Amino acid sequence: MSPQRHPKPLPESLKEIEALSAPVSCRATDYPAGWYIPSHAHNKHQLIYAVRGVMVVTTGGGQWVVPPTRGIWVLSGVMHEIRCVGEVHMRSLLVQTDAGPQLLDATQAVGISPLLRELIRAAEEVAQPYQSGTRDGRLMRLVLDELRGLPVLPLHLHLPTDARLLQICEHLQRRLDDDSTLSDWAERLAIDVKTIQRLFTRETGMTFGQWRQQARLLRALELLASGQKVIDVALALGYESPSAFATMFKKQFGQTPSQFFAMQ
Repeated sequence: MSPQRHPKPLPESLKEIEALSAPVSCRATDYPAGWYIPSHAHNKHQLIYAVRGVMVVTTGGGQWVVPPTRGIWVLSGVMHEIRCVGEVHMRSLLVQTDAGPQLLDATQAVGISPLLRELIRAAEEVAQPYQSGTRDGRLMRLVLDELRGLPVLPLHLHLPTDARLLQICEHLQRRLDDDSTLSDWAERLAIDVKTIQRLFTRETGMTFGQWRQQARLLRALELLASGQKVIDVALALGYESPSAFATMFKKQFGQTPSQFFAMQ
């Protein structure tokens, strides 16, 4: 089934919000499962967060999987598209580029603290424009203060530009249970193993094994969010057992799969 698409061009739907002069504004939108928001950019920085559901956000620099309690900070002008895994209740903060120092200077997956989560919920009710000295103004200033301390999280999968590496990565994203070694790929592509190793490190910042592991874990987030059981996900992604998968998941994300999704 092809993904659903936004019923009208996104820049038109955000025109009024993006024209506001307030340093921070909030937009709340609920999307059905499978919804797709085509590639677009904003003239403000954006924090994309879902109180429910999982989003897959793709830019020219790679792909992020964003579950509840996490978000993605997208810099102004960065083209990005969003795919909803399951029903998604999205809350977006749009932040002026001159709103203040110490904001993240790169597109990153970030943690959403319980305090920031509640502030975002309160920000939904703030009417635009607001005055800086009012309760609404003080609330939005606190939101901005919290945005300056966002913790960066390892939810990013960097995609290479080299055509040979891209062939490997696209195959592995389709077949994440494929255990082919670097030697296997070197033979298929008629290039040296050391060349592949060097290219992977240079273009993704990871070794081949690290990239495949990251791809598997991010895909696991999608599958678990859609309601699949841990044992089914582990086997689908090529792990020998659910315990091996859970161990690797906790090593990467600091929590077991059940703990990771507890807030949802």
